Amino acid sequence: MQDSFDGLEARTPEERGQALAADLPRLISAAQALAGYSSHLGGIEPAGVTDVAALSRLAVLRKSDLMARQAEAPPLGGLTTLGVAGFDQIFQSPGPIYEPARATHDWWRLGRFLHAAGIGPDDVVQNCFGYHLTPAGHIFENGAAAVGATVIPAGTGQTELQVKAAAALGASAYAGTPDYLKVILEKADEMGVPLNISKAVVSGGALFPSLRDWYAARGITCLQCYATADLGLIAYESAGGEGMIVDEGVIVEIVTPGTGDPVPEGEVGEVLVTSFNPDYPLIRFATGDLSAVLPGVSPCGRTNMRIKGWMGRADQTTKIKGMFVRPEQVAEFVARHESVSRARVIATREGEADRMTLKVEGEGLSAADLDASARAVFKLGASIEVVADGTLPRDGVVIEDQRKYD
Repeated sequence: MQDSFDGLEARTPEERGQALAADLPRLISAAQALAGYSSHLGGIEPAGVTDVAALSRLAVLRKSDLMARQAEAPPLGGLTTLGVAGFDQIFQSPGPIYEPARATHDWWRLGRFLHAAGIGPDDVVQNCFGYHLTPAGHIFENGAAAVGATVIPAGTGQTELQVKAAAALGASAYAGTPDYLKVILEKADEMGVPLNISKAVVSGGALFPSLRDWYAARGITCLQCYATADLGLIAYESAGGEGMIVDEGVIVEIVTPGTGDPVPEGEVGEVLVTSFNPDYPLIRFATGDLSAVLPGVSPCGRTNMRIKGWMGRADQTTKIKGMFVRPEQVAEFVARHESVSRARVIATREGEADRMTLKVEGEGLSAADLDASARAVFKLGASIEVVADGTLPRDGVVIEDQRKYD
């Protein structure tokens, strides 16, 4: 293993267990002092929660709980140790859900992932994640600062300008969704502009093997991480490793979807995460994502638990082009149009890019007339297909992911 980021990655199971026995009771006690956890942790004796087995007996916290508590006690639901003025940034996710953040050192803990990807003080990172309302751009910029890298805050779109900036400023690394780097590289080829990008750190969508191989053929090492606006880094890939290594600042459990019951090692289940963030502690937070524990330790030498990576959604919510699409949004779209009786989002792949199709049932409808409404609701462009009443299956599915991940 290359030099450890902070000395925590190569701990023995005994050392990690001892730290957990000390840290978990403090976390539970601190959370109990917050109004938002009064029902979630009522009657729990913190001193008795010293390992994952004890943690697994606590209630699960879900996205719907965040929305409900933020509605009851706006804007942050009594789940943070600071008020709005104590944070540096507040972001908004669909729901809406408001996520606080601070610009302090490695607040989202992405530095560990960038270090594992070999990014450091000599690198210039072209950060192509979004910066507006959603936190991904800031998350990766915060991580780049933790490893001393320089950031080009490129954001999304304007591919020709992206190429010019990468060339002029000597970008050596890319951060963004998995498929957008390919768009940039192909535009650079078209323009005849050589780029020096040799490292890529990606998230916000699945990194398909064919795309990883395409980058490798161009001399680019592409690694992905699993992170969310609420939790920061959850797990990450390393060079020479297998699966995703769980970050040292969280506990990950794999449970039967819709419950808090742990599944046997290796079985697919829903990912629950407990975060030790002192500003915004989240305990047994249900991500809605599916994964499974990968037995053993990583060949890279990092010893924490590994998961197989993202394996789909426990509900129908999915990511398309790096954005979550939720059943509630489909319902909102239908409700906007009296003539629309039913709608279904279908996620597919076209080449190495995500494609979103919105099939709509109803009479006298025009795809052109529905386009603006779809963009307003989903914040994404979609290919709209108007179909006759009775065409869509009556199977309760409103978001169908047809992409293949193997």
